[in-house]
Amino acid sequence: MNEALLNGLALAADGPKFPTVNDFLLPQIIFPGTPFAMNRIIMVRIIATVIMLIILGISAARAKLIPGRWQGAVEWVIEFVRDQIVYQVMGKERGQRYLPMITTMFFTILVFNLCGIIPGFNIAATATITMPLVFAGWCFCQYWIAGIREKGLGSFLKDELFPKGVPAPIYILLTPIQILELLVIRPVSLTLRLFANMVSGHITVGVCLAATQWFLIEIPNKLWSILGVGTLAAGLIMTLFEILVAALQAFIFAMLTTAYINMSYPETE
Repeated sequence: MNEALLNGLALAADGPKFPTVNDFLLPQIIFPGTPFAMNRIIMVRIIATVIMLIILGISAARAKLIPGRWQGAVEWVIEFVRDQIVYQVMGKERGQRYLPMITTMFFTILVFNLCGIIPGFNIAATATITMPLVFAGWCFCQYWIAGIREKGLGSFLKDELFPKGVPAPIYILLTPIQILELLVIRPVSLTLRLFANMVSGHITVGVCLAATQWFLIEIPNKLWSILGVGTLAAGLIMTLFEILVAALQAFIFAMLTTAYINMSYPETE
């Protein structure tokens, strides 16, 4: 018993290979060294996008007046985005303009997030900074476009940089902060919120499963197997939690995008 325990401790000294942020810096596997080079996470994005478009396209082509279970589920998600996000924040008249954008953003982020728990993909397509930054850039391009269209460039910048009701001397401090918030803080916070949640979730699940592999397979000892059962249970729980986080982050990103765009309209000042 003691000898087996000592052998297990000797093996445990090396420890399992836990995931790190370096696992997200994947090597190029297709067209390396060219402008079209792709690594695994880019391939996951392309495959997930194609699958999503095929599934939604087939669902739309086979739509019936009395929906079946699948059609009903898809329509429920679309109606949820429409009623609980877009129309609730913007109202119906204004929200119709942005409904396609917000719905596309919600579905894409949701599917990309769920790639982290799909066997064969095993990594969220939003787990590098690029994809969340693209969505945040899309959001704030629309923010600027809506503000300039509704107010004109001069009035839009004046309202953003020189908020009304503030004593003139305060603008010396407030205006630089407003510039940072408009150009840096809001886009970066929107980007990092999605990126950090998906990276941390991937690493947490990876740590649990790596520990399970180590305790149950690498160390041939029943005593250590008890820990393996615990880490396996933790991994399963975290996987379920990751599904919740994937949906929640898609909802939060879509809701914040809708709110930011709505803020550019005059009556929301």
